Amino acid sequence: MVGLFVRPEVPAVVEPYLPIAVVAALDAVFGGLRAMLDGIFVDKVFVVSFLSNVVVAALIVFLGDKLGVGAQLSTGVVVVLGIRIFSNAAAIRRHVFRA
Repeated sequence: MVGLFVRPEVPAVVEPYLPIAVVAALDAVFGGLRAMLDGIFVDKVFVVSFLSNVVVAALIVFLGDKLGVGAQLSTGVVVVLGIRIFSNAAAIRRHVFRA
């Protein structure tokens, strides 16, 4: 939210990895929300999950760029994390609406 108002400049070197990092962070946030609703949330686990998701996703895309298959690995990361996000969103919906 802060980024929308502050409009920070992102270095060109980091630009290809930013969308992947955001999707990885969203995966951690939805996982944390699901864990909170299930009553098993642990703050240390959330922080480690958040940081490791972002770093691992960015490293996968970085390696893909170095190997010349960055677009394919970016797509793969987005698909995998997207599936996890929608799975967590479905679990949250079931918990909230009891359906």
